[in-house]
Amino acid sequence: MQELLPVIGSSVFFDLLKSILLLLILLIARTILVRWIKGNSTLTIDAKRRWIVTARNSMVLGLFVGLVVIWAHELEAFAVSLVALAAALVLATKELILCWSGAALRVGGGVYGVGDRIQLGTYRGVVLEYDVFATKLLEIGPGQTSHLYTGRTVVFPNSLLFGNPLIKESPSQEYGLYVLSVPLLSTDNWQAAEQALLTAAKAECAPFMDQMGRQMKLLEQRNLLEAPSPEPRITIQLPEAGRIHLVLRFPAPDRGRSRVEQAILRRYLTSFRP
Repeated sequence: MQELLPVIGSSVFFDLLKSILLLLILLIARTILVRWIKGNSTLTIDAKRRWIVTARNSMVLGLFVGLVVIWAHELEAFAVSLVALAAALVLATKELILCWSGAALRVGGGVYGVGDRIQLGTYRGVVLEYDVFATKLLEIGPGQTSHLYTGRTVVFPNSLLFGNPLIKESPSQEYGLYVLSVPLLSTDNWQAAEQALLTAAKAECAPFMDQMGRQMKLLEQRNLLEAPSPEPRITIQLPEAGRIHLVLRFPAPDRGRSRVEQAILRRYLTSFRP
């Protein structure tokens, strides 16, 4: 018993107690906060997910800062050794550091958040949650042109943000401009197909053209640029011999892009006969 007294009275023991107490306080606070968020009927599902992820990441950051403060005087005693250790850790944990740097890039640049629809390399989906290591998506597919949920979740490390271009498919506005490609044979009546596709697009987009026009005007004023016309427009491409692609640019609500696209295609297929 006498031999244990110096250990119990040491500063290391008290620092350990402080660390455990800090962890318990943060866990209790996180549990209470998450329960309050889930029970708040005024928040949408996306808002609840966003606040829960923010609360969890804030607790992790608070724990990290608290531990650094608690153990600061102990770390000072090993400052010289830590320099050599840090160099070794950088080499050994390069991928981990890239993940943290990717998280810093995401937060500092406001790259994406919970509920955003993104594409990074071969990964495409809606952001469910993220932390300092990785991001979880609800996959959209199959392929790059479909807008259906596959039911699978995809997790990728944040380090991929440095080696791949990120495409944010969900705009910050309520409406956006999207592209749809319709392939034809060179022997088909492409003029009739073009007219049928344009007519179908105008008919399906008519209900929200006024709102889209007002949004484009606000975009011009806010960013001091000439915004494109929201009217449906078709360009013709010749990807290879004997093939014609009608590329339709059309406006649609961000949350209803797939529905509008399918309605345009169905109306087009009903009216056009090659």
